[in-house]
Amino acid sequence: MSQPPSLALLNTLRQLLGDAHVLTSDQTDLSSYEQDWRKRIRGKALAVVRPANTQQVANVIKACAQAQVSIVPQGGNTGLVVGSIPDDSGAQVLLSLQRMHAVRAIDTDNLTITVEAGCVLQHLQHAAEQAGFLFPLSLGAEGSCTIGGNLATNAGGTQVVRYGNTRDLCLGLEVVTANGEVWHGLSGLRKDNTGYDLRNLMIGSEGTLGIITAATLKLFPMPAAQLTAWAAVPSVEAAVQLLGLAHQHLGAGLTGFEMMGQFALSLVDKHYPQLRVPLWQDTPYCVLLENSDSESETHARARFEHVLELAFNEGCVSDAIVAENLGQARNLWHIRESITLAQADEGLNIKHDISIPISSIPDFVAQTDARLKQQIPGVRLVNFGHLGDGNLHYNVQAPEGGDTAAFLRVHEVAVNTCVYQSVKQFGGSISAEHGVGSMKVDSLPDYKDPVALQMMQQIKRALDPQGLFNPGRVVR
Repeated sequence: MSQPPSLALLNTLRQLLGDAHVLTSDQTDLSSYEQDWRKRIRGKALAVVRPANTQQVANVIKACAQAQVSIVPQGGNTGLVVGSIPDDSGAQVLLSLQRMHAVRAIDTDNLTITVEAGCVLQHLQHAAEQAGFLFPLSLGAEGSCTIGGNLATNAGGTQVVRYGNTRDLCLGLEVVTANGEVWHGLSGLRKDNTGYDLRNLMIGSEGTLGIITAATLKLFPMPAAQLTAWAAVPSVEAAVQLLGLAHQHLGAGLTGFEMMGQFALSLVDKHYPQLRVPLWQDTPYCVLLENSDSESETHARARFEHVLELAFNEGCVSDAIVAENLGQARNLWHIRESITLAQADEGLNIKHDISIPISSIPDFVAQTDARLKQQIPGVRLVNFGHLGDGNLHYNVQAPEGGDTAAFLRVHEVAVNTCVYQSVKQFGGSISAEHGVGSMKVDSLPDYKDPVALQMMQQIKRALDPQGLFNPGRVVR
């Protein structure tokens, strides 16, 4: 008597990886793999498999392809668009890359580091620092997110204004294709003009075209000094004006520029009073600036203070503080990074990760704020994000004291439509750094150029003809 197909596949996977690395729900609690970070959706996997090396990944993919079972790749499971958990069918294999976390090589002359996809971002930052270099990708989840997931979503973070998104930090990839072949593309070359750019095609594809197993990434010299300032600004227009002054007078030294609305900061003050949020009570917005300098702290401070003096004179800053030491700087950044957690403490909310041309952001905020407040009396708007690269986390919180679950059920679709239509009006994108996942895949046809979407679908069919890699994500 032949085995059921799913049981036969599980036996094959156990032979390939060992029993300890093929996890099923009848043996262990899989909730950390099957539930998204925000705990909004819970799926069910046939099994969670945990390969230890690239060849094992290839073998798993070949086995799943032969059984025609789809695969959902997962790194740290910190994503915000439900792109790395299984559906509820119980028929998908979840491929966890967490065991593949090695730093394979550091090339100090070439300024590169090669790591496996399961390497936690914070560990990568530390390895670079131990070698005397900077790896500049920095985000709130850096203690648990993995570089494979960062690459799969083309993550952004707080230093994009100087160093770019994850795509800009990557020189080469190792990828397992849908037929189980390995593309050995771990080049440390900065110039390679030999055809299509497969590296950039894979980055941001959210595991729908191939499984990233390793990457070669850029390193940078450590700055001689890094200073942080916190400024109160009277409006979004003033924040944009301050950004212009910072670009003009700091140049490449401007590594971070974050804008935070008063209500966003009030949530941090409410839920984490020990952080002592500065200046927020008397101003609509605050800005967090970071200046990195290759000369000295004295030089950096003089340039920073010059920018702030100009900003005071021009009326775009009403008050400001410059961190006196690294501890103060870390506390200011911790306040910024605590907004998301404070929002969660306040209750369920509707998140948006959008990008708008910087010049249009003041009008976008004014018009969209007005539409939402008219649509939902008492609605609270949590507006913050990376103004330096035009990326806002424009989130919508229920009216105070309301049932947040009911708020989502009743208003989420209408709120998303309102925000996305406004984004489209101003020539923006409905996903700046979080990806598309399953949450935005059905909205994409309304906001993506139809020819671009058609090309994406053709690429998906060409590289994954069985449709087994993370189905239902990015494109249908």
